Amino acid sequence: MTKDSAVLLKNDEEAEGILMRLLKIFLPLGLVLVLLCPQSGLSQTSQKEAEQTAALLATLLNAGRVVIERNQPLINDSGKGEKGFTPEVFERLILDEFLQQTQIDLKYASSAMPSQAKDLLSLLLITSKEVVADAQFVINQRGIGYKNFIPATFGSQAARKFSARSKVTIKQTALEPRNLQNAPDEYEEMVLKRLASQPSSTTPIVEWLGGGQLLRAVVPIYYSEDCLVCHGNPKGILDMSGYPREGAQAGELAGAISIQIPSDHR
Repeated sequence: MTKDSAVLLKNDEEAEGILMRLLKIFLPLGLVLVLLCPQSGLSQTSQKEAEQTAALLATLLNAGRVVIERNQPLINDSGKGEKGFTPEVFERLILDEFLQQTQIDLKYASSAMPSQAKDLLSLLLITSKEVVADAQFVINQRGIGYKNFIPATFGSQAARKFSARSKVTIKQTALEPRNLQNAPDEYEEMVLKRLASQPSSTTPIVEWLGGGQLLRAVVPIYYSEDCLVCHGNPKGILDMSGYPREGAQAGELAGAISIQIPSDHR
């Protein structure tokens, strides 16, 4: 039977029955099962969209971290009460940062964005704003300098809020996390060790596990000069938050944003 004739007979139930009987006779059993049974996981197109979604989620969370980092002088200003760093101001800043990094404006529907990403990014934006809203009392306290509302704190809280409302999981992790809730699982530890042994790269590690049932994406985060105030040298000396400094250098692996997207997350 030629390929063209098979296409013509596709919608004819009787002809399809004949075709399937012939296939059972002439094709190896394993191949017959592949043809008869639906494939596990997602199609290649859906998998590609899930991978793009994971990258966009990591970018949005990191954009929030960048905004929190840039506003540390304001947040930690002990002489100022109401600082104006409201959830609405934060939203404008994070959307601007995301636009700069991706050329995607989340204020408008974008054909450049996978359809499955829109709702997830919207949820992450909502939970990120909630974290800033929850921190208003701390942020606006007068007479207190360091507030411990730093990128890592923001990221952990936003990721946990998001993951509690979605089948998709976002997590900050590191080989030696200060927050034990961010301790890596076995897979994350393996990937982090691999990243730590390689030159710096913004390329995420992306793998489909369980026969295409689960996407694991790990997006590396590297120390910037700003990070070294708390994480740099001298190693072991307590930083302003009371943790011993790691003795890190700019460009070294700080950790990663880990994302899990199951194939049935919709």
